[in-house]
Amino acid sequence: QLQLVESGGGLVQPGGSLRLSCVTSGFTFVDYDMRWYRQAPGMRRTLVGRISPFGSGTDYLESVKGRFTVLRDNSANTMYLQMNDLRPEDTAVYSCNAGGTIWWGQGTQVTVSS
Repeated sequence: QLQLVESGGGLVQPGGSLRLSCVTSGFTFVDYDMRWYRQAPGMRRTLVGRISPFGSGTDYLESVKGRFTVLRDNSANTMYLQMNDLRPEDTAVYSCNAGGTIWWGQGTQVTVSS
């Protein structure tokens, strides 16, 4: 069955780092652009970053450029989000999505607070 499972969230102080994972199964991972989104309470879900099928192309929300990096390991059907220099405004539920689909994980909570 189709699965996208995020992990790696938690509570971190401003300036800290986290690495999120999105482990997938049930579809041909290499056929899809993969995407990370986030949604904070009362806010619209926003595309944070995405990565092309073979990892050669990425793009990012302006506010995370230089701090966040999207990576993928096609042999493991897994996408990652490396988050550095975290800020309180990064607090949100982070979810992964297979591009062009309605396939979503359940999300993982990231809280940045001192």
